[in-house]
Amino acid sequence: MNRHSSSSTHDQVRTVGVEEELLLVDAETGAPRSVASEVLRVARRHGDTEAGAGEAGGSVGPEMQEQQVETDTPAEEHLALLELDLRRWRDKARAAATEAGALILASGTTPLPVRPQTFDSERYAAIAEQFGLTASEQLTCGCHVHVSVDSDDEAVGALDRIRTWLPVLLALSANSPFWQGGDSGYESYRSQAMTRWPTNGPTEIYGSGQAYLDHLRLLVGTGVPLDEGMAYFDARPSRRYPTLEVRVADVCLDPRDAVLVAALARALVETGAREWAQGRPADPTSVAVIRLAMWQAGRHGITGDLLDPKTHRPRPAREVVEQLVEHVGTALRDAGDLVRVEKGVGRVFTRGTGSSEQRRIHAEEGRLDRTVVRLAELT
Repeated sequence: MNRHSSSSTHDQVRTVGVEEELLLVDAETGAPRSVASEVLRVARRHGDTEAGAGEAGGSVGPEMQEQQVETDTPAEEHLALLELDLRRWRDKARAAATEAGALILASGTTPLPVRPQTFDSERYAAIAEQFGLTASEQLTCGCHVHVSVDSDDEAVGALDRIRTWLPVLLALSANSPFWQGGDSGYESYRSQAMTRWPTNGPTEIYGSGQAYLDHLRLLVGTGVPLDEGMAYFDARPSRRYPTLEVRVADVCLDPRDAVLVAALARALVETGAREWAQGRPADPTSVAVIRLAMWQAGRHGITGDLLDPKTHRPRPAREVVEQLVEHVGTALRDAGDLVRVEKGVGRVFTRGTGSSEQRRIHAEEGRLDRTVVRLAELT
């Protein structure tokens, strides 16, 4: 975890940056292609693999498998700039992939069958050795939102207070209905695949930055996770940046949906940090109940009921999403994001999530290979 100056208030709008994991697929067959190393060589030649001096974000980089890459954006205060960054770095990844004979696909899972090939690195090889089939079958793509924080204690104070709301972000971002060539029946099957990892899922209530760090060291000390980077929690204080990293969302087909998730994540962190600063206690909901809420969100997305974060009873998804917007309304207004978020929510419920779009295109095409190529064109 980063060490940086501590402050009890956050006078400016928190910055937000986004990491997107993207699949690499064949331009004709839609099948995943193991060309990440080549894509990164092209991107490096274009100067797109490292952020500029003193910058955090703005690059194309490797992920665990050769069939995917990751992009990250600079930290921004304004959502309009964040959307431009997301589109720009997708375009840079697309250009590099094209030179390597592939397309990029923003999908939480690959619709077509795949045998992942681990990216050539010592760490990924060690993970593959330790975790066997879990690692060798792992090919999922998430959207990770980094929200700036003022201290480790503030990061954990916010983390303790946002965890019951994170299933709603998963529901809004759901974009992985297919798995190994068939319909999974889930809106986000990526969220199911991630539960194979022993460190995935909701967090406990920690109370302080030191308590979180002690817990993380305890986990690594068991020898099961190889390092702190394997803390695949729904949200976590970043090890690299002074941010709280919200990791629960699928990568979104539409960049506007990624911006919506980022806006709500920032507002959740701001709201949670304010509650922490005011001494308001964190919701004591158990990890087991949050897991059920996360399963419900992954299974149904916004197409059915979600679990109400307050009562833990089924409730129509639209009402739960509106409850989230109300919960973070003051933070959204203070950041100037409320109108954009309300429009974004309306768009998602009118048009559907990425999963809805994937199934709609599949119904039109009748074949997953054609579906993937069309989705890549949309990406």
